[in-house]
Amino acid sequence: MEWDTIDQYLPADRIKVDQQNFNFHCHPKVSCFLTCCRNVDMLLFSYDIIQLKNHLKIHSSDFLSKYTRLCGGSHEFFPGLKLKLAEDETHSCPFLDKEGCSVYKSRPSACRTYPLERGIEQPGHGQQLKIHYFMTHHLYCKGHHEKRSYSIRHWERDQRLYEYNLYNDLWAELDAFFSTNPWAGEGIAGPYQKLAFMVCYNIDEFRSYVENHNLLNEFMMNKDERKRIANDDGQLLHFGFSWLEFVLGGRKNLVRK
Repeated sequence: MEWDTIDQYLPADRIKVDQQNFNFHCHPKVSCFLTCCRNVDMLLFSYDIIQLKNHLKIHSSDFLSKYTRLCGGSHEFFPGLKLKLAEDETHSCPFLDKEGCSVYKSRPSACRTYPLERGIEQPGHGQQLKIHYFMTHHLYCKGHHEKRSYSIRHWERDQRLYEYNLYNDLWAELDAFFSTNPWAGEGIAGPYQKLAFMVCYNIDEFRSYVENHNLLNEFMMNKDERKRIANDDGQLLHFGFSWLEFVLGGRKNLVRK
């Protein structure tokens, strides 16, 4: 499907947003406040998990076990993860308390982006990603009637989306590579798929893997790069994505010593 003709295929509650400003403001005085935090169907991306598990100060294995569930991904060759909701009458977000979002500073990218949705067009390997935004219009949401106006750039800055978008774009490129089925022949949940799952979703386990296998010493990188990877989960994730492409497809994102 061509993105310039996608408007005709969008659901009634979605419209494409380009350069025009939009009105939105969510705050405790709107009558729908916290409604969107219940019965929510939310995908979690790699960087979302990193930020949430660090906010909660728990190991990523524990986060995956307690707060996520497996779901279908964007294709048949690699799974996605969704937020596991509370087992109450309203199926509320597990991070929702009486005061609101208890992880607000580290909330997932889907929460930050709302009421927009961000689509990524992947023209092909090595080509620049194309970004598209869509406005959602849930009938319960009264934030659309507020007078505060935003451009997309203003909204990204206001919601501190830059790093989330950066890592989500890296994930989109990797997921496009996964869609080529680079582990053909090994069966469902084979060794390479398990390795990829660890890198993408279980960053603390991957850090132990890197240390135990002395992985960083296998590749050409300077002292600053090693230090950033050693001290920052996001940088480790970036390395992991490149390493997976190197191992699975021989792409030369990394250079062996």
